Amino acid sequence: MHLWRQLEGMAGAGGDGQSVSPLRYHGTRIALAAALAVVTYFLFPSAPASEVPLYEVGSVASENVIAPFAFAVNKDRDALRRERDELAKTAEPVLVYVPAALDSANRQLALLMKGIDSLPSANSALVQRVARESGVVLTPQEASYLAQPSRRAAMRSALERDFSRWLSRGVVPSGALDTIRGEVIIRRGEEEQRAAPDSIATFSIFVSRARLLHPDPRSAVGDAVYTKLLGTFFHPTLALDRAATAKAQADLRASVPAERYSVREGEKIVGAHEVVGRAEYEKLRGLQLALQEHRGGENAIGRVVGSMLFNFMLLIVVGLTLMLYRPQLYRSIRALILVAVVFLVVLTGASVVSRGAYLRAELVPIALASVLLAVIFDSRIAMIASTVLAVLVGSQAPFRGTNALFIGVVAGAAAAFSVRALHRRNEALAPIVTISASYLCIAVALGLMLDWTGIEILKSAGWGALNALICVPLAMALLPLAEDFTGIDTYLRLLEWSDLNRPLMRRLSLEAPGTYSHTMRIADLAEAAANAIGANGLLARVGAYYHDIGKLKKPQYFIENQQGKNPHEKLKPQTSAGIIRNHIDAGLELADKEKLPQALRSFITEHHGTGSIAYFLEKAKERDPGSVNPAEFTYPGPTPQSAETAIVMLADGVEASTRVIADPTPEKLRGVIDHIVRQRIDGGQLRNAPLTLRQIELVKEQFARSLIGQHHHRTDYPASSGGVTAEFNAYEPRR
Repeated sequence: MHLWRQLEGMAGAGGDGQSVSPLRYHGTRIALAAALAVVTYFLFPSAPASEVPLYEVGSVASENVIAPFAFAVNKDRDALRRERDELAKTAEPVLVYVPAALDSANRQLALLMKGIDSLPSANSALVQRVARESGVVLTPQEASYLAQPSRRAAMRSALERDFSRWLSRGVVPSGALDTIRGEVIIRRGEEEQRAAPDSIATFSIFVSRARLLHPDPRSAVGDAVYTKLLGTFFHPTLALDRAATAKAQADLRASVPAERYSVREGEKIVGAHEVVGRAEYEKLRGLQLALQEHRGGENAIGRVVGSMLFNFMLLIVVGLTLMLYRPQLYRSIRALILVAVVFLVVLTGASVVSRGAYLRAELVPIALASVLLAVIFDSRIAMIASTVLAVLVGSQAPFRGTNALFIGVVAGAAAAFSVRALHRRNEALAPIVTISASYLCIAVALGLMLDWTGIEILKSAGWGALNALICVPLAMALLPLAEDFTGIDTYLRLLEWSDLNRPLMRRLSLEAPGTYSHTMRIADLAEAAANAIGANGLLARVGAYYHDIGKLKKPQYFIENQQGKNPHEKLKPQTSAGIIRNHIDAGLELADKEKLPQALRSFITEHHGTGSIAYFLEKAKERDPGSVNPAEFTYPGPTPQSAETAIVMLADGVEASTRVIADPTPEKLRGVIDHIVRQRIDGGQLRNAPLTLRQIELVKEQFARSLIGQHHHRTDYPASSGGVTAEFNAYEPRR
């Protein structure tokens, strides 16, 4: 019942301040963990029914591994494809005889000769026209030559002999066989014969042989006509049978076995105390896959559900940790989505590593998650998350029998520790060195325990250093995206904005020195008080730096910057109140211009809450009590929504009030602190701040301690000794 009431309380708080049912509130977060558990299952091969140790190449087996049944180890997919492609290149091309090509050549030749024979008068112009209709372009001289009946008859007879003798044997186009190195198959109907490429006539060979039968070799014109007719009426009588050639290649590809090894039942894969080689490693991987297939029908659903439940329970550990110890993060669904995405990235990386040729647990990018979560949240969350990730990865089938769990836990803890002293985003060297050193220690420990050689130890440490070299810069690159997505301003971002040399701070010190001094004192008070109650001291300090930047618009209208006459003496109370109130809007304008983080912007809007500008309100009432609109003398708010903004509100009031106390004794200081805090509580300014009464008392005590230290009694020294006079000590600052 107590736990249920706690869950109801958290749900009532909501992520956005609205009340939601516990079932919906926690159900959303449970669904996120369940989805990640399911995805994790599909990222890795499911666990086999019986365990198979997967030793790394070069390690020594601690037990005998015997094949429980016969199975085959298939070749790598890319290697198998390359082997099949190489063999397919040796396929003999198939050329098929095309008798229609010979018939076509004879038919076209006969049509040409018949056309010329039928001319009423065989002059060159008419012969040119008939030849052109057959696709032959003749010069007048060539046409005159062909117009002569005796020469035409001799040429026709020679061409018919050429076609009959050479085309019937088979001719291919020039260059058709240039890329063929082996024999080719020539098919004539049902008959097949093999022939070397150089034994097959090409068009150029056909022409050179045909010219040996030239009826008028001494005539240049006759030679030109003869060559033109050969080229025009030539048709290849051997053509590549692409379908038959492709089938031959496919048959050769199919003849390459997919199996690399065939393991018989009872065969020893690796023996105890034997060094695991590449072949043994592949057989062990093959046995894992074979076991999954062999036992797939035996309670397969149960194993799937069990694996997902295993992953889910580990992820719930992270969720419970956040719910109990970091409830503000548990309330933020964006923060939980970020954790889930980081887990998914690491698990995907581990999945890729598990499918590599050499499984190296040192390459699992757990350091990425640890560094990123340590900077975004804190080192404790990062260590818990990295430990859960290490267990998740180490429990997956490909990593069983490896040292992934040990490596992940130690490297993840080192990565979380490595960023504790990080002060700038570009300071990646120290975390890289720290994480690399942890991998070196891991390698030495494992090497001594497992009798690794020096080379194996260095190789393991080298892979770890490579991991660190990739993960740390990648985490730093992803950090701004994570900050923007979650709305969380990390201590790195706050440290960047704490630089007093930033433009806004330099302007404040030069244009509004009184406000600047006031701001620095508030920052000291707020940081100490926030640390005293376990809040974010750095956020309180940096927020205090920027809470009054709106006074830069009209600094002379704020008393801490006035060195002469007060300009408010010439203004109406309403006008003065408007100027004072407007420093909130002016601050937001500057925040927009300088892209101030949202966490710091809240200090601008919340440090006065919805309090009244009492001094000018009273002056307005004195002048005309009936026409006073209280809204004109009220800050727009909202009231403080966080412990840090509430502390800055209190520190602002306390610092301003104690600064004007004459002879500030501890009793006076405590009295002012009590009055200011009680005034803010009674005015409802702390109603939305997550501060308990106990924490408020601690804040008051810390304020008192800090102010007493600042205003401690000093011994009066005479002016002649470098001191000040009593009259000077009695001076009261102008209010």
